[in-house]
Amino acid sequence: MDVVALGELLIDFTMVSADADGYPTMAAHPGGAPANFLAALAAYGAKTALLGKVGNDAFGGLLVHTLQKAGIETKGIAVSDDVFTTLAFVTLDASGDREFSFARKPGADTCISFDELDLSLIDEAKVFHFGTLSLTDEPARTATQKAVAYAKSKGKLITYDPNLRKPLWRDLETAKEQLKWGLAQADVVKISEEEVEFLFGLGVQEGAQHILKHFGVKLVFVTCGPDGCYFKNAIAEGWVPALSGIQVLDTTGAGDIFGGSAVWKVLQYSKAPDVLTEQDLTDVVSFACTAAGLSTTKPGGISSVPDLEAVLKKRG
Repeated sequence: MDVVALGELLIDFTMVSADADGYPTMAAHPGGAPANFLAALAAYGAKTALLGKVGNDAFGGLLVHTLQKAGIETKGIAVSDDVFTTLAFVTLDASGDREFSFARKPGADTCISFDELDLSLIDEAKVFHFGTLSLTDEPARTATQKAVAYAKSKGKLITYDPNLRKPLWRDLETAKEQLKWGLAQADVVKISEEEVEFLFGLGVQEGAQHILKHFGVKLVFVTCGPDGCYFKNAIAEGWVPALSGIQVLDTTGAGDIFGGSAVWKVLQYSKAPDVLTEQDLTDVVSFACTAAGLSTTKPGGISSVPDLEAVLKKRG
């Protein structure tokens, strides 16, 4: 097993059109940040598994089938008769940027407990990945904290995506506290420019330096949407532009696909993340930016991961 992730598996309903009164017609797509992240890794040949929870309903069944079809191990997915599979409603503005509304009070993903986790999947993996939607509510928060501690005790590489979704937090101070807790656990972090600003009030380069210095992180990717990505570790830093010359349709999942693609590339180097050179990391980020960019030309998250041949061809 290469990578196991813990977190939400849900349905993204993405706006297709709107009627005269503004009510959207929506298309359903499989999603959830950790699932999107793993889908990219699986598409490029990594062995992956998800630890999560869905409802015993039509959407839960569809999601498990989709993961299996994508090559992601599903034996770590718990199925509940008591709560419904989480739903996210994604509306898009004219530039394809997203606004989220969630049917999650509670959703199945927040109801997973530590004793429902198949720890053998963590034992088998090289990398443990988590985000913050599993930190918004109990019992998922405690399950995540214990799972991270377990993975660290087993010497796993810890990767993390803060993935801030403000509507899901009861208050933003708690969000800030939990996002910072996640940073303090991680070896490799994929964080957005907006999340750096939210947490620290800093710009991209200053924020990356702050994370490396104060949280024990070994490698930081700061994604900046259409402006590309800044990377930094102890010995290298640089900036890679975003993929250009594409028609952006839907940015849902692009950051997750960037993260999964970057981790896949990092694993190919078989080096510790803090000793990857500028040349290494430029290659990693160029690949990830290309994959993420291509994903925006299709709707959805899991369903928009480009295949390896398409990414390599686009890179030239």
